[in-house]
Amino acid sequence: MHRTPRLVRLFGAVVLIAVVVLFTALIVDSFFNDGKQLTTLTPKGPSAQTIQNLLIPVTSIAAVVFVLVMVAALYIARRFRERDGDDPEEFPNQLHGNTPLEIGWTILPALILAGIGVGTVIGIIDLNKTEENAIKVEVAGQQWWWQYRYDIDDDGKFDGPRDIVTSTEMVIPVGRPIQLTTTSNDVIHSFWIPGLNGKRDAVPGMKSPWKLQADDVGWFRGQCTEFCGLSHANMRMLVRAIPASDFSTWVANQQTDKAAEPTDPVAKEGRKVWQALCAQCHVINGINDVKMKENGPPLVAGVAPNLTHLMTRGTFAGSIFNLYDPVNPDGTPGDPADVAEAGDPGAALLGGKVDTSRVNRVTLEAWLRNAPALKPMYPQGGRGMPALGLTEEQIDQLVAFLETLN
Repeated sequence: MHRTPRLVRLFGAVVLIAVVVLFTALIVDSFFNDGKQLTTLTPKGPSAQTIQNLLIPVTSIAAVVFVLVMVAALYIARRFRERDGDDPEEFPNQLHGNTPLEIGWTILPALILAGIGVGTVIGIIDLNKTEENAIKVEVAGQQWWWQYRYDIDDDGKFDGPRDIVTSTEMVIPVGRPIQLTTTSNDVIHSFWIPGLNGKRDAVPGMKSPWKLQADDVGWFRGQCTEFCGLSHANMRMLVRAIPASDFSTWVANQQTDKAAEPTDPVAKEGRKVWQALCAQCHVINGINDVKMKENGPPLVAGVAPNLTHLMTRGTFAGSIFNLYDPVNPDGTPGDPADVAEAGDPGAALLGGKVDTSRVNRVTLEAWLRNAPALKPMYPQGGRGMPALGLTEEQIDQLVAFLETLN
């Protein structure tokens, strides 16, 4: 038998050290969450905290087991490696028949799994518990955006005259539970706001309960996690948590059943453009809501985003673009392309004046010019927004009209 060359052993040791260092760095980096919008390791609500309380002990146990198994495997590989002079036909001593050892390595994993199982069942029960004072919201997925319908009159339905219909962003009050009903209008989607809770599939023809609650004011991003077609990766969602007093104001503004009449001449022309080219799919209360209830849009999902209060939102197009240019903490303008900042609508959120100087006109105009170029869609098949063939003058007019929708 020939001894393994020293250079080969040295190379093996270097590779092993590199793998251990990289693996350790990956684990450590996962716990540094600054700037990571879709991390599950920074809970911002009680449901997310419940998941965290289960994740930490399970991960810790798994890490301990992993280390022990790897250390044992490495020790055995080195301790019982073949050496010069060993008889290749000779078998090492066998442990088969060692009753105490066999009972031990059967009982210990069973106890570990039983403990994890009990904790998991308790967590599932807590996550699915219905809260008494919860605000009820129906979350409906479609290709490729989310619609939210608020049961404000608390009658168990979402189509009352005082109920609210909005899209892209869900606005909630801080500290109050939100009881969700998830569903879909076309294919299977999955609703996931990792800072506030885990995932819940949105399935056509099914109503699945879920809940959210935010501990602090802020916004929380999410992502559809069930492959749903061309723009699955661009189907995002955003929850904006605001103080309870502001939420009451937001609700009152959202309940206005008619958009304000534009006074600017350019915006008036923009309204005509909208009625001619956009009203086949989108709804603006007071313009085409009654007609749309009777006919419905020519889309597979049977619905397009309601634009009555468009400018109260900070993002659009499935929350992949900022509707407003972000503002840095020092008050300077932020990068309009930085969608992670979730453009703040400012006073417009509660129905106040739209700061037109902050409207992200470059992206909004590009969207109106050719939406499929910015977000892969299949409009010819009734899935997504088509390129409308607008002139530059029509785009300017339409943007001026959209800026009045707060």
